[in-house]
Amino acid sequence: MRRALVALVCCLPVLALAADGGETRQPMCAPSGQDVRVIEADLDGVPALVRIPPEVRMPPIVLWHGFGPPDSEAALMSLLPLDEVPAVKVYAGLPLFGRRALDDPGALAKRQSEDLATGVYQPVVMGAAHELPRVAAALRREGCLAEGQAIGLFGFSAGGAAALYALAEREVPVAVGVVLNASIGLGASVAAYERATGSTYAWTPESRALAARTDAAKRAADIAAGSPPPAVLVVHGARDAMIADEGVRALHEALVPHYAGAQACRLRLEMVAELPHAMQTEDDVAAVRERVGHWFLRFMPQAGDGPGCAHG
Repeated sequence: MRRALVALVCCLPVLALAADGGETRQPMCAPSGQDVRVIEADLDGVPALVRIPPEVRMPPIVLWHGFGPPDSEAALMSLLPLDEVPAVKVYAGLPLFGRRALDDPGALAKRQSEDLATGVYQPVVMGAAHELPRVAAALRREGCLAEGQAIGLFGFSAGGAAALYALAEREVPVAVGVVLNASIGLGASVAAYERATGSTYAWTPESRALAARTDAAKRAADIAAGSPPPAVLVVHGARDAMIADEGVRALHEALVPHYAGAQACRLRLEMVAELPHAMQTEDDVAAVRERVGHWFLRFMPQAGDGPGCAHG
């Protein structure tokens, strides 16, 4: 977690997606056949940048930013445009960030210092995951997502924690999940906060219950449920000084028994040498883009081509 929490507000025209119709217009996710289109959208109250490639052959991918750089929809899209993946990319804003930021610029940091669990983690990280059904429903109304179709999911840092929690809660079908330098739950985020601030968090019965519910390693069976289970890639920087790698290693170890036999290739932990928590150099960005893009290309379902280990 970072003590400085900065939000970036995008400046593109907003497209409100309402269930009650409105004037006739081109479907939001309709590809142009030539150019990448970017739309700033309101997905049932969730602000998002929607990046539409020239050709769409896969279900949408929802991506969450973190508390620190990239800490906005625009910043994450700049680093991970994933234009080689023929899917609509939906860069969704976290609650209390961007257009939904609190009026007082220091309010979020104050909430974090007062109670990281109930003041920030629950409304932002868990809140983002519980907003996912609304995002998916809005995408279905716009013709971007077919009924019953599974999405792709990506999250960085706190956004990665939201992605893991969403995978465990299973409110929306997910075919492929990728997390980068992710906290695996409230316990890991508290440990990171204590390291960063030198303070000791005061646990309560409520926060301990939240920690148990969000512990991705303990919820491995929930994450891996399904036939086939979601294809999960965990990418972690060997030089990440904010989020210790013990958490993602424990998560991977807990998931392995659920990916036995023919499904073993659908789970991978990649430790990236020299990668810090936040991508800082062109090499950092290139290393992450290659891994994330390849995983989605390999496992996202395409028309007439079911997901499987034979691809890639």
